[in-house]
Amino acid sequence: MLAPGRAGCRAESTTGDTAFLQAMLDAEAALTRAQAALGLAPAEAARAIGAACDAARFDARELALRARDGGNPVIPLVARLTAALPATLAPYVHRGATSQDILDTAAMLVAARTLEPVLADLDRTERALARLAATHRDTVMPGRTLTQHAVPTTFGLKAAGWRSLVLDARDRLRSVRATLPAQLGGAAGTLAAFEAYGPAADEATEAGAEAGIGTTGAGTAGAGTAGTAGAGTAGAAEAALRLPAVFAGELGLAEPALPWHTLRTPVADLAAALAFTAGALGKPAADVLTLSRTEIGELSEGAGGGSSAMPHKANPVRATLIAAAARRAPALAATLLGSMTAEDERPAGAWHAEWEPLRDLLRLAGGAARDAAELAEGLRVHAGTMREHLYLTHGLIVSERLSAELAPLVGRSRAKALLTDAARRTHTEGTTLAEVLATVLADEPALGGLDPAVLTELTDPTRYTGGAGALTDRALERR
Repeated sequence: MLAPGRAGCRAESTTGDTAFLQAMLDAEAALTRAQAALGLAPAEAARAIGAACDAARFDARELALRARDGGNPVIPLVARLTAALPATLAPYVHRGATSQDILDTAAMLVAARTLEPVLADLDRTERALARLAATHRDTVMPGRTLTQHAVPTTFGLKAAGWRSLVLDARDRLRSVRATLPAQLGGAAGTLAAFEAYGPAADEATEAGAEAGIGTTGAGTAGAGTAGTAGAGTAGAAEAALRLPAVFAGELGLAEPALPWHTLRTPVADLAAALAFTAGALGKPAADVLTLSRTEIGELSEGAGGGSSAMPHKANPVRATLIAAAARRAPALAATLLGSMTAEDERPAGAWHAEWEPLRDLLRLAGGAARDAAELAEGLRVHAGTMREHLYLTHGLIVSERLSAELAPLVGRSRAKALLTDAARRTHTEGTTLAEVLATVLADEPALGGLDPAVLTELTDPTRYTGGAGALTDRALERR
């Protein structure tokens, strides 16, 4: 109720308690399939554990309450899963793994499943912004620096800039998604327990090979190859070393180079990419919030939100929610980056501190991406108002251009003095810069007066947009 920015978005469901529970169960099932593929567990155990790993069979609330005893939800989950299996197969549940193996892997699965809709919404956003940039390539508006009119720009260039940030976020998330790794190392990251348990009985191993365990998961063909070539022939040590790759392949995650219990690069990279995404979407939101102010009115949301007290209002709600996400994301990412300082081979507290901020970050990015797509697709551009605002300073918005034109003729210092005086008179006399300059420059010996038509052209804001159009075209070439 207090998180309208993520309410109803796909990231909300892909990061919920049930989603995390199913991801942990998926990790447990994949572990036994991988072990069966390498002759470390019987095929029967892999099938039975896989069938039991259905989140609907477990009470997430009960697991959460019981997690207080051991500090994480994997411990009670393993107990419940073990109890659901026949006594002959129960020993193969979670065999050789540690809680962090399962929860880290589940977090990577949840992230992978959440990033898919986030990336889809970023694609929607960039397409809508590309259309806006192309349509308004030459729509001139005031450029603003430090809240004040600076020089003219175009809305096309502004929208192209927004799109560039969205593409930067997309590329970072794609890169992170491709490298999200499984976690598997055992108690201290040595894989010792997987080796110690050794191969399953020969008849069970042969059954695993015949059943093709390891070929039906979500991973690569390499898992199936390991299931047939490795079963019953690989030594325990070799099988243990191969297990992380087969495990990752079963889940569609990247193979970890090393167990990363205290090497938190995957989480740090994910946190940075998610925070960047929120910030990248926050920039257009901030601009929309400014430009949709009543006294500016250059933009408006396609479907603004109402007020509980003032019937006339149409608030820029999408932009507001995106801006809120952008403000929260950096602090959450900071917690995750701070958790990189993790002691020993398994940390106390640093790992535990990651869980909620990571989920919040995924949800913030998911909600912001959803809202950004809706914002961009419905944004209304008031080009006429933008053009009117170009003349609020009576031509002073192009003083930079006049300075550049006059400096070669009268010197830089003199040009600045003339324009400073002209700006003062424009303000006090309520006239235009062109009219003031016509009198100021007429008395300047080095100029001998300037043709009024030339002054009119030099002070026309619509004729001083530099390479805005070409820059917009260049930006739109990026895919």
